[in-house]
Amino acid sequence: MKFIFTKHAFSKFVDFEKQGITFAQKDIIIVIKDPEHIDKNSDHPKMIASRPYDEKHVLRVVFKIEDDIITIITFYPAKKGRYYEAN
Repeated sequence: MKFIFTKHAFSKFVDFEKQGITFAQKDIIIVIKDPEHIDKNSDHPKMIASRPYDEKHVLRVVFKIEDDIITIITFYPAKKGRYYEAN
């Protein structure tokens, strides 16, 4: 599998860093490879993978798969329980 970040996804790294939140590309890829929850329906054909980020938040990653390429569209932290019941 090959992972590609869109221009928008790359801009999110800068946006969050300005807010004092740092994510690395590997953090985003881990969410896709080992999600706690995956939503395949609400934004079809895109998918949204989620996994815990800290005690109060999950990290959500919006992506699509075409052939053997995963394109990461955007990512964002969200309050636990907002989109699904987190462990």
